[in-house]
Amino acid sequence: MLFIYKALDANGENKEGTIEAISIDVAINSIQKRGLIISSIVPVEDETLKHKFFFGKRVSNKDIVILSRQLATLFDAQVSALRVFKLISAEIENVVLRKSLTEIADDLQAGSSISKALSKHPRVFSNFYINMVRAGEETGKLNETFNYLADYLDRTYEVTSKARNALIYPSFVITVFIGVMVLMFTMIIPKIAAILLDSGQDIPIYTKIVIGISDFLVSYGVFLLAGLIVGLYFFIRYTRTAQGSFTFDGFKLGIPFVGELYRKLYLSMISDNMHTMISSGIPMLRALEITASVVGNDIYKQILNESMLAVKGGSSLSNSLSQYPEIPGILVQMIRVGEETGELGNILKTMAKFYQREVMNAVDTLVDLIEPVMIVLLGLGVGVLLASVLMPIYNIASSAG
Repeated sequence: MLFIYKALDANGENKEGTIEAISIDVAINSIQKRGLIISSIVPVEDETLKHKFFFGKRVSNKDIVILSRQLATLFDAQVSALRVFKLISAEIENVVLRKSLTEIADDLQAGSSISKALSKHPRVFSNFYINMVRAGEETGKLNETFNYLADYLDRTYEVTSKARNALIYPSFVITVFIGVMVLMFTMIIPKIAAILLDSGQDIPIYTKIVIGISDFLVSYGVFLLAGLIVGLYFFIRYTRTAQGSFTFDGFKLGIPFVGELYRKLYLSMISDNMHTMISSGIPMLRALEITASVVGNDIYKQILNESMLAVKGGSSLSNSLSQYPEIPGILVQMIRVGEETGELGNILKTMAKFYQREVMNAVDTLVDLIEPVMIVLLGLGVGVLLASVLMPIYNIASSAG
């Protein structure tokens, strides 16, 4: 059960946060062990907390990058971990992040490790982030670890945001085009169709098709829209199942041009994750497990999990990855070279940079390709529609003349 509490510390300062415990008595004991005097404590329903989080201010990638830089700077200055989190939590503007950092500071004061305290806030800190911090604690290089994390998040944000933004423009244009066409078919074409039918002139077959589509949308458009909404609802539910998510992720990789962009994006993330963790001293098996959990595609997640089992069974990483067509030969060969020379971390760093450049180039190529294609298709669509209704009107005017 989750409880929200308000308390006073030894200096008389107000403290508030959440604590999870099997009962309110256990929660009170845990808070008192932190040296706090409880002023109020109430249970919170999970749904209430979810609702609050959903409508509250989210923690962005930029917030975590800035936080990581601040942590690295303060650890470089030999400031204690407890003092670091107290200092930063007092200055953070994001309400959700400030609350999390305050609770982390309380956990540190109670004797918790940094990684364990961070793990209580999975909505803010990813599994990858927590394991990197754990590695930094074990090696005594927390300042370097936080700098690694900030650099990694910067690179990831740059690549993923560019790929995402490349798909926003065509999606917007297509949506607007569909909206304009629907308005023309339901509001303009019916009025023109009435004029054409009243004239008694022969109507070309292509004009009849346009009028037929218009009649259908006017008569059954509401039912079609309802069907699309219901279909979208069930499609989203299906993609949230294990089988649906796996199928949809495979479909994304098979889309012409866009699928290749996704493929390079995931390969970039895998290479960068593996390089960052191996360079920080995280064992290969653990690095594969964490990368699989954060890669964001069920196809590659399955590949990494199966490769982890193969490596655990004695196979090399390059041999296990070579079994999958989704992993290009150049990446397999480079990993093999890294294994043979003992420079796997540096090799993965090189491949991460290579695929990041490939993603950037693919995005630029996709945008350059989409714009002229969309202009041609939109022009053809509007031209055919206008010709279908204007040509008969021109014929009527000519006959009347």
